[in-house]
Amino acid sequence: MFRGVVVIRPVTEDDLDELAPLLRGYCEFYGTDPSDEALLELSRWLLDHPEDGVQVLARDDDGSAIGFTTIYWTWRTMHASRIAVLEDLFVAPEARGSGAAEALIRDALARAREHGARQLDWQTAKTNERAQTVYGRMGADPDDRWLDYSLPTSSDDTP
Repeated sequence: MFRGVVVIRPVTEDDLDELAPLLRGYCEFYGTDPSDEALLELSRWLLDHPEDGVQVLARDDDGSAIGFTTIYWTWRTMHASRIAVLEDLFVAPEARGSGAAEALIRDALARAREHGARQLDWQTAKTNERAQTVYGRMGADPDDRWLDYSLPTSSDDTP
């Protein structure tokens, strides 16, 4: 049974076995299916390249991994400053509603400040109303000025 978040800290090589099911759960939630090897390759990249970003793991008072975030460091030309992008935020189903998501967001915000970022940006699916409620409680407002676009880089998928 979940009792509360006790530790939030950057992922290490020793955490990858416990991080993997959370990564898989995140991908399943959003209907994607990258290979486990590709997910772990991403995590190892961040371990070896902290200038690109960080993954953070939340553990409960029993030491079980219950959630994670992935934060990337970048620049925003419109502000002529660094920003942090909260690319991923996931809390295991059994820990949802416990405050773990809020704790992970507060941690991401603190890391963004420490890294010299002007702001912390993130997005969620329009249908993820539970997350939107959490974000609103944290004082974040959706930015409806922008639309997201993407193009595949593979020639097989390029229009």
